[in-house]
Amino acid sequence: MNKLFGLALLMVGMLLAVGAGANFRYYSADRTASFDVVSDDNELIDLTALQPYVTYDAGKLYVDISEYNPNHPDWGGNGMSPNTTYVFEEMFHVSNELWENNQTDYPICVTIKSNHDNVLLFAGNYTNPIAGPSQNLEFTVYHNNPIPIGMIFDNTNATLGMDQFQLSFEAHAGACTQ
Repeated sequence: MNKLFGLALLMVGMLLAVGAGANFRYYSADRTASFDVVSDDNELIDLTALQPYVTYDAGKLYVDISEYNPNHPDWGGNGMSPNTTYVFEEMFHVSNELWENNQTDYPICVTIKSNHDNVLLFAGNYTNPIAGPSQNLEFTVYHNNPIPIGMIFDNTNATLGMDQFQLSFEAHAGACTQ
């Protein structure tokens, strides 16, 4: 029995001696990162259409103030008049569904940019905005406190016909620093 115990102890000692040795080499590896675009019920930041002129489909928000909008109201016209300014409050809202099961109110900083000189954005209501009106809007969204986004269309000297613009959205964890 002592011989077996001694032999086992010798083997453990040899394993420790071999395992304690190190061979340091430089290794390089390429890493990739990926993210998922998920369905509406699994997202963390929510964009919700509030006007019939705004629709949300397949992860994209569409603003269509024309007769071709599938939600075009019966009482609506065919578009906007030239040399006028239109203010639409609460076109859509941005909500923070991040950490919703954590009982904590972690804020997110949201930036929305318009690529069109005649399309301005504002957060909150028109007479007392949280942010804007501006082409580059930045505001903080807290959990369970959605922020409505309005739009101003300035058609001064606009030509007749279809006009298009794009909005870009960014969100980062933490309150905005302004």
